Amino acid sequence: MTTIDLTTDAPGSPAGAPAGASAEAAPAPATALPGGRRLAQLDALESEGIHIIREVVAEFERPVLLFSGGKDSVVMLHLAVKAFAPGPVPFPVLHVDTGHNFPEVLAYRDATAQRLGLRLEVASVQDYLDDGRLRERADGTRNPLQTQPLLDAISGHRFDAVFGGGRRDEEKARAKERVFSLRDEFGQWDPRNQRPELWNLYNGRHRPGEHVRVFPLSNWTELDVWRYIARERIELPELYYAHDREVFDRDGMLLAVGPYSEPRTDAEAASLRTERVRYRTVGDMSCTGAVRSDATGVEDVIAEVAATRITERGATRADDRLSEAAMEDRKKEGYF
Repeated sequence: MTTIDLTTDAPGSPAGAPAGASAEAAPAPATALPGGRRLAQLDALESEGIHIIREVVAEFERPVLLFSGGKDSVVMLHLAVKAFAPGPVPFPVLHVDTGHNFPEVLAYRDATAQRLGLRLEVASVQDYLDDGRLRERADGTRNPLQTQPLLDAISGHRFDAVFGGGRRDEEKARAKERVFSLRDEFGQWDPRNQRPELWNLYNGRHRPGEHVRVFPLSNWTELDVWRYIARERIELPELYYAHDREVFDRDGMLLAVGPYSEPRTDAEAASLRTERVRYRTVGDMSCTGAVRSDATGVEDVIAEVAATRITERGATRADDRLSEAAMEDRKKEGYF
């Protein structure tokens, strides 16, 4: 486990527009408020997310935010910056590094932590493989290997609340989970042991050794995330926008050629070609697929996401295809 202290004098701001970004997003439905006032959908989601983050800081002693450099964790960090501006974010960020992450995403992670003056904690899967605590999987993917380093980092730093960027629209197991999700002393999740969350009241009580996973983006959709990115002019890794990349076919996905994803069979080698693609989600290179796309800017991505009927994880994550209950099984063991 590595601690990287990237402290600067000022907290800064996560704003910054990628190429092709527009300050205006597509209009969203409004939410009615008492007295006839109306709150736009993105404003309501932002307000809820900031409320959740502030509630955790007020109620818990040692929160941490899971930050991978992916779009959901970037939006979650943006909300945290807004929640405590003009002061700094009052908790560290944690990344479980598989060793197979996209280099562009790692560079973005480090630059963001430095710009915002965050303490970045890195739990390395490679360290666990090197000393024998974990073994490489036959399929080459390391995403399922993140659980033990994550739980050890939580235990070692005594984190009692862990912010995650999971959304209910991503996958059916995540749709079951509450905003405050209790994890037992082994870091495990019991879907039958969930607390009611009425009127935005959250129960963070937990016994020594337990912790709570907190999901400020639970009620967001992928389209909400992208509309918010456009409105706030949030910079993302360029992987999220269309670019030319050498890819090959595997199990119905387009995998990019890289040091951790090479063709394994003659059929995969024969399918090698260069295509214009982008990533809807970024994880382990060996199991994250690209999608064909000409979306070079935020507004293009919004139009693309609005037209799709397949979730980003269902379309591009091989680790979610291991079984019908792959995600739920991993969450019960302590996964994100």
